[in-house]
Amino acid sequence: MNTIIKTEALSKRFGDNGVLDGIDCEIHEGDIVSIIGPSGCGKSTFLRCLNGLEKPDSGHIFVDGEDIVARGADLPAVRVRVGMVFQEMNVFRHLDVLENVMLGPLKVRKMPREEAEKKAVDLLRMVGLGEMLHAAPDSLSGGQKQRVAIARTLAMDPKVILFDEPTSALDPSRKSEVLSVIKELARQGRTMVIVTHEMQFARDVSTRVLFLQRGRIVEEGTPEQVFDHPRELLTQVFVNNLRSLIFDIGSPDYDLYKLNGEIEWFCQRNNLGRFYVSLELIVEEMLTKMMPFTGPIHICVHCREMSRKVSVEMVQERFSGQIVGREGTDEISMMLLRGLCKSITEEQRGEDRIVRLETEAQ
Repeated sequence: MNTIIKTEALSKRFGDNGVLDGIDCEIHEGDIVSIIGPSGCGKSTFLRCLNGLEKPDSGHIFVDGEDIVARGADLPAVRVRVGMVFQEMNVFRHLDVLENVMLGPLKVRKMPREEAEKKAVDLLRMVGLGEMLHAAPDSLSGGQKQRVAIARTLAMDPKVILFDEPTSALDPSRKSEVLSVIKELARQGRTMVIVTHEMQFARDVSTRVLFLQRGRIVEEGTPEQVFDHPRELLTQVFVNNLRSLIFDIGSPDYDLYKLNGEIEWFCQRNNLGRFYVSLELIVEEMLTKMMPFTGPIHICVHCREMSRKVSVEMVQERFSGQIVGREGTDEISMMLLRGLCKSITEEQRGEDRIVRLETEAQ
């Protein structure tokens, strides 16, 4: 199998902060490698080292056998072979869509204009922007700009494409259009390395998944191995945390917008789509029933592995008041909750009130 990129003992520091710590890795032709891990673990820095945007403090990076860390390495030539799509999109505002994609082939590859234009048109059609060849970047949505950036990278015929969280700056409706383009590139057999927080996407598209923690590759394997049968404790904790949302309420003036944002992000990372609307309603309704506030409320939302079944547990400390389902409870509210939930159970343990709900994303 042809090795395109190989790193040996790759390390990088920013001041006193060690970001990469001795990474050994190989990217082979046809690989689709997703890199996952908590924020600050070194994912983006690792990617930027691979095409020379960051210089490591020690170690080696070989691209087609050439050590690009060595003195005299031709980094502009490396970046032709190792293309990169950034989370910020970086589309040139003073050029229209077609000119953005033509720029690299014309200026770097010295391609004849007619050939560069034909290539750019074909690529823009492939990413679904054939009707917007002469549109100004400022008229595009975020998802459209990112697709222009992907087409621009493809126009250079790179051997491998690096994606640095390509959907992190997009709202949910725009994310799907960009992810669909990347899935199409995967079907074409493109070699790609993708830093992503989209776990379902990483599971669906990857041939290998790397889990980074504290600048090291903690675990590596197929998506099934890493997500369903992780060997390392750090990976197990990370995967389990992806499936859970913990939110603590310490006063009646809690931040509802933050809570709803956490619920929406929880649904996104567990591929539950717009179920967050129903889940927000369930949680808000239960919180209303737990007022007036008598003590801290702890919320735990969990999505079962490989499932759309969701459980919600709320623990209210120093509880004194009505129990759900007892006489005096708002029947209309209970009908609403029963319509959204498979089951609602409740118990009082000492001074704690514990409510558990089971539901399922449709």
